Amino acid sequence: MLIPMRESFEDFKNSFSYGSRSDLSFKFLKALNDDQAAEFLARLLHEVGEMYDGAGPEALLDLAFEWQVEAYTPKPGAERPYVYEEGPFEPLTHQLEETTVGLVTSSGHFDPSDPPGDGRAETAQESIIDRIDEFLRNAPELSAVDLSIDLPHLEVVHPGYDTRSASRDPEVTFPARALQRAATRGEIGSLANTGYSFVGACSQGRLRKELDHWIDVWKGAGIEALFLVPV
Repeated sequence: MLIPMRESFEDFKNSFSYGSRSDLSFKFLKALNDDQAAEFLARLLHEVGEMYDGAGPEALLDLAFEWQVEAYTPKPGAERPYVYEEGPFEPLTHQLEETTVGLVTSSGHFDPSDPPGDGRAETAQESIIDRIDEFLRNAPELSAVDLSIDLPHLEVVHPGYDTRSASRDPEVTFPARALQRAATRGEIGSLANTGYSFVGACSQGRLRKELDHWIDVWKGAGIEALFLVPV
């Protein structure tokens, strides 16, 4: 008789980040210690109970936001892993209001009429999540999206996060219309006609090797600055 392994609380909270319960909304639990995660879950259940009695979801949303800030804000004296004092950046040659901007996301969106060649289009999101280790070893594939497309027709598959929100509203992680509105208001010169997306859960070394080619593609499309959306 097989005795199932008991899951520790630490394993449970960490499973929302690249784990069996991968969920972008609760990925931050991994950055909390056990006591903090327990406090968040207790307060979460309390607010769910309040909703039973007719309260709206506002307190629930505020609670999630509060704890995401707690999880992701570097503590005093701690290493700041997301601060880069130097980088391969170039200053704009003219004002942003005169610049052609391109959209690049790591969200995993693609045009279903032009699916990527890695089999995502034929594979359910649930199965893709189980293949996370495979994706983390592979090179990413850049998908080009004609931004004249009706955005709700886009598909999204990604092993690193729960894609429910991005599927319901691509603007969550592929904000093409927001950038088009910025161009209409004169905040940017124009938005390039083609947007680009890839699966960010990939081999980071192989991603770096792809970048020179991708940059040539973007420059060839007349893009002068990139709006990057990490997911």
